[in-house]
Amino acid sequence: MNILLLGNGGREHAIAWKIADSQRLTKLWIAPGNAGTEAFGENIAGLAIEDPVAVLRAATDLAIDLVIIGPEKPLSTGVADRLREEGFLVFGANAGPAEIETSKAFANDLMNKYGIDTADSKLFDSYEEAKAYVRELDGPCVVKANGLAAGKGVTVCDSPAEALQAIDESMQLRHFGTAGDRIVIEERMYGWETSAHAFTDGITVRHMPFSCDHKPVFDQNIGPNTGGMGVYSPSPQLEPKIQEIIETQITETLVKALGAEDRLYQGVIYPGIMLTDSGPRVVEVNARFGDPETEVLLPRLKTSLLDIAVGVATSTLKDVEIEWSNQSTVGVMLTSEGYPGHYEVGHRIYGLEDIDSNIQVFVSGANRDTNGHMVTNGGRVLCVTGSANSLEDARALVYENIERITFEGVHFRKDIGRIVAKPD
Repeated sequence: MNILLLGNGGREHAIAWKIADSQRLTKLWIAPGNAGTEAFGENIAGLAIEDPVAVLRAATDLAIDLVIIGPEKPLSTGVADRLREEGFLVFGANAGPAEIETSKAFANDLMNKYGIDTADSKLFDSYEEAKAYVRELDGPCVVKANGLAAGKGVTVCDSPAEALQAIDESMQLRHFGTAGDRIVIEERMYGWETSAHAFTDGITVRHMPFSCDHKPVFDQNIGPNTGGMGVYSPSPQLEPKIQEIIETQITETLVKALGAEDRLYQGVIYPGIMLTDSGPRVVEVNARFGDPETEVLLPRLKTSLLDIAVGVATSTLKDVEIEWSNQSTVGVMLTSEGYPGHYEVGHRIYGLEDIDSNIQVFVSGANRDTNGHMVTNGGRVLCVTGSANSLEDARALVYENIERITFEGVHFRKDIGRIVAKPD
C-alpha cells in the first residue's frame, strides 16, 4: 500500500516508525515530515496539509491507498471529508465529529446531553461578561480557549486574579490567535489525570492502554501548560473498575453520541480524564493521537498499526485483533530553552549516536542543516522513550540515556513517571 502521513511532530515520527514494520507497506510519504521521519519514507516539503484541495491533489498524483492524518488542524479544515468524498481511505475524523476537539463548547454541550460527567462550564464571547463571571465565582476555575491552541490554550487558575489575567491573555492580547476569541470558563476539578485513547470506526471501539501526560513545563507541575513534557504508561493509579467505567461510560458513549448526532467518527479519539473523589470526569476530548502520548503508546503496540488504520478506514475494525505489550513505557520530552514562550532554533544536537539500542528517540522539532547535522527546529525537540518490566526501571533507562543527549539550552522535566501523593 502507498501511504501518505500528514504531520511533522514526534507523533508522526512514531507513526512512521510503526507503519514501517508492516509487510503491507509499499511506500510511505510524510508531509512535511522531519529529521526523524526521513528514515522511514520520503518527506514532502511544501504541501499545505491543512488545504483539502492540495492534499487531494497530492494523494491523487502519488496514487495513495490510505491517508493518515496526524494533527488536529487538518481534521478541522475538512481534509478527511474531501478525501473520502473522492473515494480515498482515510484514518482520521471528518470535520463534523472532530468538533469534539475543535470546539470546547460543542464538546461540553454534547457530554451534558448524553450524560457524560464533565466540569460545569460557560461559554463567553464577551470580554467584559467573562471578567464579571470570574469575579462572581470568586474562587479557582479553568479558563480555556474555545478553539484549537496546540495544547496551550488552557490555564488552571488558583484565584480570580489568575483567571482575569488568563482572560486578558486570550481575548485581549490574543496569545492563542482566533482560538481564544471565545473562551470557556469551567469549574476546577482535582485529582489524577489520565488519557484514554481508543481506535474507532464509529461502530467498534478498541481501547488502548491508559497513559498519563505531564503538561506544566517544570517539575512538580509548576509553570505554564505546554503541549506535553512527558508521558508514562500504564497508569498505576487506575483500578480495573474505574478503567471499565471510563471505557464504557465515557469513551464508548462519546462515539455513540457522535453517531447519534450524524457525526460518524473514524480515527483515534481520546478523552482526558480527571480521577476525582466522585469518580472519573472528562477534562477535554481530543480527536486524534496525543503528542507525546503516541510516542509512549506505539512502542507498546504489538499489532500492525497499518492493519488497524485500514480497519478504521474501511469500517472493519471488528475484524482486527489488537495486542499490547505488558511492559511499562516512559517518554521524556527535551525542549528548547524558553518553551512554551519564545525560544531559539538552529542549535546542533549531540549524542544521539550514543543512546542504547532499546531506546527510541522520536523527533518532535528538529531538521537537518546544510551539513546534514540534526539541529533544533521547535519548542519540543525530542521525545526519549524507553520500556522495561516496571515503571521505575523504564524511568531509570530513559533518564540514563537523556544524559548522553545535549544541545544548547536543553530543558527537560526530571520527574516524569515519578508517582507521588495524590494531587490536592
